[in-house]
Amino acid sequence: MTASAALAMFAGLSAPASALPTGLPQDVRSTATPPAEIGRPANVQRPRTPATASRLPGKPVAKPAPGANEIPAKPKGPLQIVISLDKQQLTLYAGGEPIAHSRVSTGVADRPTPTGVFSVIQKDRWHRSNLYDDAPMYFMQRITWSGVAMHQGIVPNHPASHGCIRLPEAFAQKLWGTTGIGVRVIITRNEAVPVEISHPRLFAPKPPSQAVASSSVESLQAAQQAWKIAQLGSSEPIAGATATDVITPANPAFEAPMPVARPLKPGPVSVFISRKEGKLYVRKGFAPLFDVPVEIEKPDLPLGTHVFTAIARKDDDASLRWTVVSTASSQKAAPVLPPNATSALDRITIPQEALDRISALTSPGASLIISDQGLSQETGIGTDFIVLTR
Repeated sequence: MTASAALAMFAGLSAPASALPTGLPQDVRSTATPPAEIGRPANVQRPRTPATASRLPGKPVAKPAPGANEIPAKPKGPLQIVISLDKQQLTLYAGGEPIAHSRVSTGVADRPTPTGVFSVIQKDRWHRSNLYDDAPMYFMQRITWSGVAMHQGIVPNHPASHGCIRLPEAFAQKLWGTTGIGVRVIITRNEAVPVEISHPRLFAPKPPSQAVASSSVESLQAAQQAWKIAQLGSSEPIAGATATDVITPANPAFEAPMPVARPLKPGPVSVFISRKEGKLYVRKGFAPLFDVPVEIEKPDLPLGTHVFTAIARKDDDASLRWTVVSTASSQKAAPVLPPNATSALDRITIPQEALDRISALTSPGASLIISDQGLSQETGIGTDFIVLTR
């Protein structure tokens, strides 16, 4: 390995131009490249899907080093990753319980790792950077399309990357084999841990028969919404519609047939409430469903940033157990603790119709993010909600 390659190793990632948001801070932006060039030489086989890639022939699988922090073979409950920049530590949780720790190396001062709420949006076992001399970034798990990921790398006892989260080889391999697309990743300045919480405004699932019926209605309503937009040909948006709802008839001269309801994408429902925008947004399987205004008591006062996760059904099977991770200010000097998660829930009133639609989709793995921040431009095609707190 050349000296320049060694210095550049494990430094950054790039993303397809179609997925890269605009107007981002320089510390999380990377140069966009055509999809055929993303982190992989032209003569190397592309992954079979855009989200995951399997091991290439002829590449030996690295064995964990003796004494590596082992992850249970079959963790129970939804997985969640919490990374502390101050402690340079990653903690993996399953069902709200810590099951593994690892030291990490995050971004240096002039290229810091962003703090906020993310999720795994792409995995590549043999990723290589096209920005830094083809540097290997094995066991890569991307969390933003603009170039931030967890991957194997050199891990000194201090920040040393260009924004990514470097992991020791053995742990990177084990984590890569344990997680899936959509696993929540929370990056904070100070240490943050999930705690169990109970609150009447946390979503409760409907009985199975009602949930199936409501899900079918949800799909039909989405299709009807899109059909109405296409037929009206109006530039004025219908409340709750998104760009992906619009269906343009092949021949506007003829009346388009009523579309068949499209099934909802698999995956847990995800809800984001923004104090800045005064809105609630819903996604499922990385696809947007709807958004509605919400009422926030004392909207000029902070809510904080809180990530609620439904970890399991209770014994009565009619309600869920929830945990919450509340993050403090990302500023290193004089951090300000956020308002209590319970008080944040107390101040938010969600329209009943939206509650019914969310409850029909709620199951273990569902999440609710409350934040003072708006919807990040990192949120887009192929992502869950991404909330930047710094």
